[in-house]
Amino acid sequence: MTALPAPGLEARGVTVRYGGLVAADNVTLTAPMGKVTGLIGPNGAGKSTTFGACGGMVPPSAGTVHLFGEDVTGLSPQARGQRGLGRTFQRMELFDSLTVRENVALGMEAGLAGSRPWRHLRSTRTDRLRTAERVDSALRRCGLEELAETSAGDLSTGQGRLVELARVLAGDFTMLLLDEPSSGLDRAETERFGEILREVVATGTGILIVEHDMSLVLTICDHIYVLDFGKLIFEGIPADVMASHEVQAAYLGSTELQAG
Repeated sequence: MTALPAPGLEARGVTVRYGGLVAADNVTLTAPMGKVTGLIGPNGAGKSTTFGACGGMVPPSAGTVHLFGEDVTGLSPQARGQRGLGRTFQRMELFDSLTVRENVALGMEAGLAGSRPWRHLRSTRTDRLRTAERVDSALRRCGLEELAETSAGDLSTGQGRLVELARVLAGDFTMLLLDEPSSGLDRAETERFGEILREVVATGTGILIVEHDMSLVLTICDHIYVLDFGKLIFEGIPADVMASHEVQAAYLGSTELQAG
């Protein structure tokens, strides 16, 4: 019997209301470990709201969120981070005055400080060595070694996106939420980004990704959930999603579903 993937992140009946508007309506999804799970839908479908509920940025009106089997619905983003949930944001967030290496190191250092705040003032030699090892590993994985001492403000958009990914890889995170990580990348950069994500999940890390680039989604995702008007309308493997009449109708008049 084939073993099922370990549970990673689960949303169970998540509903989010803003006054009379229901932005996410009874959404249930699972992003297992060692897999890339996609969350797609046309503009205004409720993807960002659902993503925010999973990450702790948006409190659900109903339903629960579970991380590695633990109910984390009432926990802050920081508390979820300490339990292994890392994320990137749609709007790139780097410290331009810091080097690439220093930006990446923040992923590891934030985790140490979050568990024991005084470590920002008095880190141990073991902490420093571990941070350096994790940073070097993340830089290598993302092909950023030659840019390690470059100021983040001098990077291209594509390079900056890789620094964001390296930063979250340097942290003690085993489940990643990636919010439109290919935004601003050209085709070659997007393809390389997808290759890196497949390498990451091969180590057992789980990924839930919100993404508009359907070529990337269809290439890297093992399973895809489709939202429209706050409701899940379809889920399945990439080939089934592309063949679904429901999905095609949701994207009617949009160029987002084109895979080329």
